[in-house]
Amino acid sequence: MNPAHRARRTGRPLALALTVLTTASLAACTALSGPAPDDGKAAGERTEAAARPELKRFYGQKLTWKKCGDLRCARLTVPMDYAHPENGRTFVLPVAKAATADPDDRVGSLVYNPGGPGSSGVSDLKSDGGEVFSATVRDRFDIVSFDPRGVGGSVPAVKCAETEDEEDAAGDDDGPEPIAPRTGPDRARALADADEQAAACARGSRAVLPHVGTEDAARDLDVLRAALADRKLTYLGWSYGTSLGTSYAEQFPHRVRALVLDGAVDPSLDWRQRALSQGTGFRRAVEEYAESCADIAGDSCPGSDPAEISALIEELYERAAREPLPVSDEDEEAYDVDARTLLDVVTGAMYSPEDDWEDLSQALGAAYDGDATELSRMAESDGEQASRASRAATGTGNDDDAIIAVNCLDVPHPRTPGPYWKALGAAGKAAGVYGTSSVVDELTCKNWPSAGAQRPHRVNAPGVPPVLVVGTTGDPATPYEEAESLAGQFPGGMLLTYEGVGHTAYGRSNACVTHAVDRYLIDLKRVRPRKSC
Repeated sequence: MNPAHRARRTGRPLALALTVLTTASLAACTALSGPAPDDGKAAGERTEAAARPELKRFYGQKLTWKKCGDLRCARLTVPMDYAHPENGRTFVLPVAKAATADPDDRVGSLVYNPGGPGSSGVSDLKSDGGEVFSATVRDRFDIVSFDPRGVGGSVPAVKCAETEDEEDAAGDDDGPEPIAPRTGPDRARALADADEQAAACARGSRAVLPHVGTEDAARDLDVLRAALADRKLTYLGWSYGTSLGTSYAEQFPHRVRALVLDGAVDPSLDWRQRALSQGTGFRRAVEEYAESCADIAGDSCPGSDPAEISALIEELYERAAREPLPVSDEDEEAYDVDARTLLDVVTGAMYSPEDDWEDLSQALGAAYDGDATELSRMAESDGEQASRASRAATGTGNDDDAIIAVNCLDVPHPRTPGPYWKALGAAGKAAGVYGTSSVVDELTCKNWPSAGAQRPHRVNAPGVPPVLVVGTTGDPATPYEEAESLAGQFPGGMLLTYEGVGHTAYGRSNACVTHAVDRYLIDLKRVRPRKSC
């Protein structure tokens, strides 16, 4: 995921409905062709412990569960470097479990990742006790999540050092930094900021950075599977969690029982294609917001038709680029809203339309009239809420550091600025400010101190059972086209389409999606081709 736009999973029922959704009637599901006989000797299923004795102590560990509120918590030890596990360096990862109330009818463990990269699975599970999953699923599975290596309560965790004094930057006479640097001085500033961010992360976590990639996190997932005493993995990943699930399927195809990948990331896209895909997704989502707002035509909508609403947003970007939008003097905690903050608020609201679109409408209208206080409050809520929850649950909140570290390690980036400036024009033409910002945010990876071996590629997972990919037609952060592509890359891959807006689909109280995913997770029921909800 692009560091600019945290891939948040929106998995809870929300009251406000500004979207126009099309829900198909439930269709009968057909059974998968039966799995191979469970003789423990499926082709290619030699355990890592058998193939590599030096991993035996990791695969042989038993989790010690302790009560943590309404959940059970444990810690999992994994090698920091799977190429040299004997060197003694490790990550210790927090694990949490919401046990099924009916152990006699238990299928096994359902492991999930909420997204990011950089989101704490333990914090997420503590926040709702697994209730994002249907009661039917909770009755049949222990719901399990964990903090990936380097994330949240992981020991060690990625922690970037502080960058240069922000007060000095605020006093710079060059004025606000533009979202899309086009002049030589603006580009020099953008490069300097990106290089300083990379250097700060190197200062804070140089020894850890080479080891926080998704390939290794997927290996940890297999160690967790073994520690949970599950012969095969049942997994659901939202957003970035789809990358983690895809990597697991490629490395351990014969250890997969069921994989649900909701809000798909296409591994065949390079850094430029990913930035353009996400930028285009956000542009389309903002257009959908304008159309939806105009359809409702309520007092909160800052315009009477989509063109007027879109023009208002563009004017606010232009105003904020010249001078930050002012806030009310009565709110001492509010701060003036610059163009980048405005962009973050607008894109952040696209993840959860049911929750955020009405607030966004009111905030945009007030800002247009001269008071950006509500935009400032939304920026504070969006930027700090997840980090506060993570710190409360794990003792650390490193979401922003981890998302950069994983993205830069997972996806190869050019080491010279030319390709970024070349991509900037195409991104701006295709997706406006949402495209150019996505490209600029990739600059941090230009001088990243570590580089992974992974390259853009189509999925290579021979022998994996049918995987269920869920795509939302109006998803801003992981556009639907990526779900279509990913489903087609898996042998026997299935695509479930949610015709709506917002980021991801399962857990949003849509009965059609819930039923199809639940039946697959519990009974391994195939979703029919071209099924939509």
